[in-house]
Amino acid sequence: MSAADPYAGSQAVGATHDPDVSAGTRSLGEIVGEVTDDLSTLMKQELELAKVELKQEATKAGKGAGMLVGAALGGLMLLVFLSLALMWLLDDFLMLELAAFIVALLWGAVAATLAVLGRKHLKNANPQLPKTQQTLQEDARWAKTQTS
Repeated sequence: MSAADPYAGSQAVGATHDPDVSAGTRSLGEIVGEVTDDLSTLMKQELELAKVELKQEATKAGKGAGMLVGAALGGLMLLVFLSLALMWLLDDFLMLELAAFIVALLWGAVAATLAVLGRKHLKNANPQLPKTQQTLQEDARWAKTQTS
């Protein structure tokens, strides 16, 4: 069975039955057994397809995440060199030490602002997943009505 097509080489559901045997001569147990086998085969095929698709999507996501990490590192390097350029620009008017201190204070203000905003967003986040909990409760109620 190939990774690209989990259905390749497997028989289709219902293809295992003898066409010479008419439906009227089979017992109810045989029919139920065949339906159960068909359902089992179908579930195995669907599970294999899901595994293949999940692996492909995980590979795509991994490549995308790696590229984002590379972009973040590039952005960090940009900020470092822009900071150095600003420091040297200020050095034309101030002592180098004072220019470096001003650039450091600027980045400290940026970091403090991002920390305050990030903390605010985290406090507003709701990790309880209320919509998911509601749908799961609805599913449980539905399942109870089906069994009774």
